[in-house]
Amino acid sequence: MEGGVRPRPTVGRLAQTPHREDGTPDSHEWEDPEFRAEAPVQEAEAQAASEAGRPKTVQKARADQSRRATARGRARAPLLRKELGCLAELRAGEELSTQKAREELRACCRRTDLITKQQERVVAEVAAEREANNIAAAGRLQAVSRRLGTELENERDLQSKIRAALRESASAMWHLEIREGQLEAEWKCVQEEVEAARGRQQVQAAEQLRREEEAERKAERNRLLRARKALHLQREKGLRHQKLLDDARRNHRAAVKFLKASLGRVREREHEQEVQTRERLRRRMDAVLALKTSIATNRETLRKFQAWGRAKAELAEHRTQAEKQAILAQGGDAFKHLFHRRRRQELEAQNRAFEEEQRLRKQEIVSRILKEAAESRKRRPRSPAKAGARPTLRDKTWDYIADCGEGRAPCTPCCPVKDDSAPHPEPSQLVKSMSSESVQGHPGSAGCEEDSLAEPEIPGLWNKDHELHQVPKEDVDRKPVGGTKMDKDILARTMEQLRRGVIHRQVVSGREFKGCPFNSKPKVIHFKDFDVGRVYKKKMTLINATYAINYCKLEGVDEHLRDFVHVDFNPPGPMSAGMSFEVLVTFKPMINKDLEGSITFLAQTGRFAVPLKCSTKQCSLSLDQELIDFGSYVVGETTSRVITLTNTGGLGTRFKFLPASEPCERDSTPSVMRLSSVFTYMFEDKSFYDKVASSISEPQLEGTSSSQWDVLSQRDYEEGRPTELDRVATMIFSNEEQTEISLGEVTEGEIGPFTSIKVPITFSPVTPGDIQANFKVTFKNRQCPTLHFRAIGVAVDVPVWVPRPDVDLKICMYDRLYQDSILVHTRSKAALRLRFEVCKELRGHMELLPETGYIQALSSYSVQLKFLPRHSLPEDAGEYFDRESRVLEAPMTIWVADQIRPVEFTVHAIVTTSDLELSPSEVDFGHCTIYEAVRTPISLHNCSLLPQEFGFVRLPKCVDIQPNDGFGTILPLEMLEFDVIFQPSKAKEYSFELVCKSEIGRCFKLTCRAVGVHPPLELSHYQIKFAATSLYDTSVATLYVINPHLSMNSLTHSVPRVGSGDTCPVGPTSFEFLLPPGSPVTISPSVGTVLPGKRCLVQVAFRPVLPMEVIRQRAFQALSKDGEVKLFRKEVPTPRKDLRRQSLSVQRVQHRDRLFRASTSLALEMQKQDLKFSYEYQVAQAILARSFPGKFDKFVVPCVVASGDIQDRKGMEPLSFSPHNTLYLELWCPAVAPSIIVTSDKGKTVSSFGDIAVGHRGIKKVSIQNITSEDLAVDFSVLNPNGPFVLLNPVSKLPAGQTHVLVLSFSPRESMLAQETLDVITKRGTLTLTLSGTGVASMITCSIEGDVLHMGYVIARESVSSTFQLQNSSSLPIKFSMQLHSLSSTRREDRQQLPQFLTSSAQRTDVVGTQNHNGQSVFSVAPVEGVLDPGGAQDFTVTFSPDHESLYFSDLLQVILFEKKVSQQILLKGAAREHMMFLEGGDPLDVPVESLTGIPASDPEHREAEAEELKPILVTLDYIQLDTDTPAPPATRELLVGCIRTTQLSPKKTVEFSLDSVASLQHRGFTIEPPRGVVERGQTKTISISWVPPADFDPDHPLQVSALLQLRGDVKETYKVFFVAQVLTGP
Repeated sequence: MEGGVRPRPTVGRLAQTPHREDGTPDSHEWEDPEFRAEAPVQEAEAQAASEAGRPKTVQKARADQSRRATARGRARAPLLRKELGCLAELRAGEELSTQKAREELRACCRRTDLITKQQERVVAEVAAEREANNIAAAGRLQAVSRRLGTELENERDLQSKIRAALRESASAMWHLEIREGQLEAEWKCVQEEVEAARGRQQVQAAEQLRREEEAERKAERNRLLRARKALHLQREKGLRHQKLLDDARRNHRAAVKFLKASLGRVREREHEQEVQTRERLRRRMDAVLALKTSIATNRETLRKFQAWGRAKAELAEHRTQAEKQAILAQGGDAFKHLFHRRRRQELEAQNRAFEEEQRLRKQEIVSRILKEAAESRKRRPRSPAKAGARPTLRDKTWDYIADCGEGRAPCTPCCPVKDDSAPHPEPSQLVKSMSSESVQGHPGSAGCEEDSLAEPEIPGLWNKDHELHQVPKEDVDRKPVGGTKMDKDILARTMEQLRRGVIHRQVVSGREFKGCPFNSKPKVIHFKDFDVGRVYKKKMTLINATYAINYCKLEGVDEHLRDFVHVDFNPPGPMSAGMSFEVLVTFKPMINKDLEGSITFLAQTGRFAVPLKCSTKQCSLSLDQELIDFGSYVVGETTSRVITLTNTGGLGTRFKFLPASEPCERDSTPSVMRLSSVFTYMFEDKSFYDKVASSISEPQLEGTSSSQWDVLSQRDYEEGRPTELDRVATMIFSNEEQTEISLGEVTEGEIGPFTSIKVPITFSPVTPGDIQANFKVTFKNRQCPTLHFRAIGVAVDVPVWVPRPDVDLKICMYDRLYQDSILVHTRSKAALRLRFEVCKELRGHMELLPETGYIQALSSYSVQLKFLPRHSLPEDAGEYFDRESRVLEAPMTIWVADQIRPVEFTVHAIVTTSDLELSPSEVDFGHCTIYEAVRTPISLHNCSLLPQEFGFVRLPKCVDIQPNDGFGTILPLEMLEFDVIFQPSKAKEYSFELVCKSEIGRCFKLTCRAVGVHPPLELSHYQIKFAATSLYDTSVATLYVINPHLSMNSLTHSVPRVGSGDTCPVGPTSFEFLLPPGSPVTISPSVGTVLPGKRCLVQVAFRPVLPMEVIRQRAFQALSKDGEVKLFRKEVPTPRKDLRRQSLSVQRVQHRDRLFRASTSLALEMQKQDLKFSYEYQVAQAILARSFPGKFDKFVVPCVVASGDIQDRKGMEPLSFSPHNTLYLELWCPAVAPSIIVTSDKGKTVSSFGDIAVGHRGIKKVSIQNITSEDLAVDFSVLNPNGPFVLLNPVSKLPAGQTHVLVLSFSPRESMLAQETLDVITKRGTLTLTLSGTGVASMITCSIEGDVLHMGYVIARESVSSTFQLQNSSSLPIKFSMQLHSLSSTRREDRQQLPQFLTSSAQRTDVVGTQNHNGQSVFSVAPVEGVLDPGGAQDFTVTFSPDHESLYFSDLLQVILFEKKVSQQILLKGAAREHMMFLEGGDPLDVPVESLTGIPASDPEHREAEAEELKPILVTLDYIQLDTDTPAPPATRELLVGCIRTTQLSPKKTVEFSLDSVASLQHRGFTIEPPRGVVERGQTKTISISWVPPADFDPDHPLQVSALLQLRGDVKETYKVFFVAQVLTGP
């Protein structure tokens, strides 16, 4: 009801209309096209006429005001309309809800009246029942009355709610009507405003139209003026064009004249070129023919070499095989010998190839240099101006090489030189001229850079007599055609246009661009510290800095940089202002020389260049300071300063610090001698020569001899050889005189590129005064200048001094007093007053006594130092105390009278604490039973830097501390571990403290808590020590779980409880042992219940086994090793020529990669397969068991306890075990290697006989071996006498190391899975053999249900076949055979007995029925015998072939397995008729066995007569009626009419049947469906007969009626059906 009442509408929500930011409504959402209508034209004209005389400003202001008003009106109108619509909808909704509420109120009132009447009626009934003393009815009616009262109250509450809702609805309707009236008034105002706005818009539109027409007239005038101007310009252009045409004709006539002459010369030149081309083609053809002949010759030569190589390889292979056989005959390792020999041959071949390659490279380099020198002389004619110049070092080198190549001594240069004493080029320059690239390159790449051996494609093409084509002088000097002024102007304009096409000014917005058109990032391309032969690349970004689109083109690099610098430039196309693109600059230095230049680009606004700089590696050395001022120091003190030598260059060198007065000895021998010695060493060691040659480039020839020395010495230093620098260093003498300012330990060494080295300078003043020393730094690189610096200091002397300026108090503890005496000396000849002062920060911890004293002349004075560190020392000392290192450095001052400078000394001490820290600070042992002890580890940490003695004192009786009973000495900062062992004596709560006392009397406490528990159960043994048990053997120990809790009296004995809690109840108590996962221990029973005063026997078995992961790892190793061997054998040996090319390192890497891939593949295969049943797994298990070293494990097994019996729990619900009443059983489990092992079947102790057919026997042999060193007496456990397993050859003794074969047999008597264990028992252990086997019964399933196969009806002397299937459901193949009972050997004996028709039906056992008269079997089966595979199936065909008519053909088909077991018996049945129709159903009237009557005649006439005679059919119907009130179902029976499918020709294809007297039968209560019908061949049809007793039926007399049933087929048969019906009242 409440859902139908609508709440009061909120009128205020109409104000939530979307508005813009200025507060006006959003007109785009609410605009209505109705308000865009235009006002009448007359009103607009009248308004425009009235406002024409006003000023423009006033009109404009009013127009703006009117537009705003119009806009507000238009925006407000749709909102008002929408709001009115919303109000209408709300009012309609409110009216509808009000109407529904009123209807609900009326319905509620009616229900109230009805409930009131019911309540009055119930009250009256209650009174009546009370008067009748019917208490139950009165109570029921009172409940009804109370329910009606509750409903009445609910209805009244609902009425009140509905009335309140109606009042609210009425109020809402009033508000809606008021708001609607307001909105309608506002709507009228808005409409008036909109109408006025329409008029104003029309006036404004007229004014706008006038202005537009005036602007259109003005534009038309301008268009006419432009047309006249364009016509005038066109006329002028025509005149100029005519003039140009005339000039062009005139020029054309002159040009044609010269063109004819030029074409004649061109034709002559083309003819000459054609002749030359033909000659060149002829030469090419000759060259191709020669090449073809050369290729054929080379192929023949190659075939010869290949045949020679194969013969040589075969000979080598024969030799290898013979040598291998000889080594194997001697018992050596042929593979290893051949492998080493092959490796040795490879190394020798590589060395020979390397030496030959080096020789060829040297010859090639020398020949290339000679050829280059010769070509340079020819290309570069010497001019008289340069003839007198000094030859360069390159020219000297070339001359020297030429002389050496021709076999004569080097001669002096032919050019005059200014300095005759200049040395000749040294031999080392040859080394420097060789670049690392040419030496380290591949021999095949030598001719790629400068192919001096190239030949022209056509012989004679590159002859020197070939002259280039020369342009005739007359063509060069020809002047332009025409000499008039107009021609010159045209030429000037053309040239200007060409220039503008390349470079032109860029003016944008009146501003002309000036400056570089593209900005480069970086601005300078700098390749620093390059190495010769390496390739360096840098990217440069060019940014368009102009005002508009610009282009960029690469012009190239400077001439002297083109051989080293390559620029990868992709033209970017037109680029807008600010766009950028990248340019890749590649620098490949070939000479070691600084290069500078630029890369030039061409832009549309002009050229620009990017600077390029290439810097070699140089030394740039500097000192951080040139003056070291030590200041003033007292004589005898020592101080040092550090000076830093920095190398900011990319080349390192060797340095040495020397005093300025000490000369630096250098090798005074000429550089020629040094280099000659170097060359001598180089040619002795070719590898060193190669390294030096590869590290020196051609530009280094221009350097000084010092750079050569640096390179050679650096190479020697890297190779570990003694360098010349080391020898020079040993020659430099050292100044043994001690100076006051001296160098430190580091005075010389190597400084690398971009590194710095700090060298200490020591100042030790000896005599007072000013001290100064000058030093210099020299370098082996002569290009580096010598650096100088100086050091100054002042030495002073005081009369009073302390012989011990540093007083070391060693290690001190807090709150401990330490004393020492300080001795003060004086060299003064007068007495001096001394005042001893401690720094104010340490005055609370340290003091000097006395504070004031007098020291006599030339004597000493002693003062007492007392040091008592407090714990506030770190805060008080401040900077004098280091909190991390705990070092105190206290400055002490001695003030001397009449002396400004005091004497200072320092007191050093390491202040440490004496605390001992116990961790944890609190120990909670938890709950501990009285039968066990709990061990908790604690740690004692010495926070002091001194060793301390300690001890735990006053321990409770239930606590023990180990080791050493809690006493000992702890070293500084050491942490000792202790075990606190707690064993309660009774059940209570424990709380105590452990006190650790140090040697100085400090005590440190540890709080402990525990709860003693007395569990309700106890164990007879809490510790079991098993004897040494062999692997896979079992040791058994027994113990008892005892329940001693019989009484709750705690005064006579201790009762089970947890701490001070309640006593455990007396009764059955359960326990459960919780074994750790993966342990080799089993406990039986692990769960049980013990009654009070009883005990339970528990067996603990220990069976050690090898871990599966260890066995898997061993198997994996075996598989990996086998896989590596197989992989190594499968590898095809590499030919010798290929082996020569491969280095040893490459072969090792390839071999390692193959092994890694093989191991990876093996690991993947092992992951895919289960190793547990693999051969490697079994072998690994046997090997590990044989070599097992022994193992000792200790297990602690908890036993939880719970009150109650485990049989009382519901299902699998666990008992509430208490975690506090837990008992613990400790097991010691030593495992040793077995004494007897299985050596057969991979060492498996499980012998599986597999599947054995029932009645058969399987034999298994198991080999056991004694692996101990003594003879063992062997005994065997008893197998089950009635079981299938038998040990055929037991043994009583097994000698040491001998093996015995046990023969076991398995003979199952039935289908079962059998398993037994056979224990081989010795005094050292037991070997358990597990025997398993499966007795498989021959199980065959038949597809025939019910074991009866009915072949149906068939025409006599015809046959029909049917198939069925037998399937082998067992896992063994089965031999079968099929046998008919009529053909069995016992059939003759059965026939000697009485005929079956003479016996009663209960005594008839013969399953063989009617048989054929011709002596053949009526049934036949195929196949007769065979074998069924496991899981296989076999189809069988049964053929039914009767030779006469009978309904009782039958036989028994037996399936015999293994020629002795009958598995299946199938009853075969069939019927035969002479005619094609048959009828089934009804009660049997004859015996199912043929009598001894004669065989009926088979003539047709007799058969027709027999068919016409009446055949009786009895149908009995029993109507069962158990209840007279309920009608019973009718009694039903069925008759089956069939038509036999036959192959005989018959005029009738169907069988018709009909039943007469149907009406009479229906009158008697019978219903026949159908009474007549037709049956097709091979089909059957059912006739249903049902009966319901009629009304006049007498139950005491059964109803008997009859009717004729006729079948018409090939003959006519008539059956007389007797219907017998009766009513039964019981089953």
